[in-house]
Amino acid sequence: MESVRVLELYSGIGGMHYALKESGIPGQVVAAIDINTTANQIYQHNFPDTPLWNKTIEGIVLDDFNKLSFDMILMMCYLRLQGDISDPRTKSFLYILDLLPRLHRLPRFILLENVKGFESSSARELLVKTLQDCGYTFQEFMISPTSVGIPNSRLRYFLIAKIATENFSTQISDVFPHLAEGDSSEQPIVVNPSCPDTCQPDDTVQDSHVLYKLETATDVQRKMSQNNNLSIRQVQDFLEPQTEVNIDQYLLPPKTLLRYALLMDIVEPTCRRSVCFTKGYGRYVEGTGSVLKCCTETKMESVFSGLDQFSEEEKVRQLSKLKLRYFTPREVANLMGFPQSFSFPEGISTKQRYRVLGNSLNVEVVARLLRLLVS
Repeated sequence: MESVRVLELYSGIGGMHYALKESGIPGQVVAAIDINTTANQIYQHNFPDTPLWNKTIEGIVLDDFNKLSFDMILMMCYLRLQGDISDPRTKSFLYILDLLPRLHRLPRFILLENVKGFESSSARELLVKTLQDCGYTFQEFMISPTSVGIPNSRLRYFLIAKIATENFSTQISDVFPHLAEGDSSEQPIVVNPSCPDTCQPDDTVQDSHVLYKLETATDVQRKMSQNNNLSIRQVQDFLEPQTEVNIDQYLLPPKTLLRYALLMDIVEPTCRRSVCFTKGYGRYVEGTGSVLKCCTETKMESVFSGLDQFSEEEKVRQLSKLKLRYFTPREVANLMGFPQSFSFPEGISTKQRYRVLGNSLNVEVVARLLRLLVS
């Protein structure tokens, strides 16, 4: 296959670029565009030879896009789904859809990633109409990294499109071999536009009886099922060597343990699951990502049973036995499929690292979709 000229929109820290390299598709990123200065600093550190435009997309005129003569668009586009056209990302998205039909030469391939919920939005309807009017054929999926054996839940919407003269000759199960295994709601799903509920997993809790740590029997059963899925690797495969991690730096402070102990998603190195890491990880606890239990000898049940009967001082003492810590930024990057060659430049704080990773994507998932797209 001849080399593909790629335009990377909302390039972030380079997740799409790494996915292109991982896919094995011969290609050159002719321009990466983003306005996040921290993300751009990290991108430039890892891809110093790639032209990086620190501009808003709507600030780039049609003639400048035409000069790039690109064959493929890779795009992360996290829209606010309420239809707020004043939102900068919504403005940029609408600008892209307006530009696409007016390009001198339509790109052969398009890949877009967005958050869950986009599949039922008016923005998605507008995207599909534009692609159809331009003569593209496309496929849509909801995919989580668990589908490629990575123990992290990050369900995202993906669309891949190509000019209608080119067919999709490869099946989704060919690039996601675990598709046929198990009945996980996070396996790749072809989004059916006429039946949007098919991509909304049923999260209804049937058993509301709380056992401990504010978890119901249903919650515990779900986590056990995930941990027994041998097609998914263990968390320990993605951890930094203990000799390279200053554990004390990432331990949860006493105040956080007291306030959020019952709400935290706790995993052990042998687990085959973790929840989605967001840009608030390390600053907030609830709903931002899992924390790691480093003391394998202490059972969680023994710590949490009767915890509410203790004084604050004793609660901290009990909870500290678990040695709960945040995943390091490098470990989060590992769980998001970034290669070992990826690194942060000096001067990027831990908080900033978590934030840009939370805004990124899973490299391995996108790499496989790219293979499907250009097959």
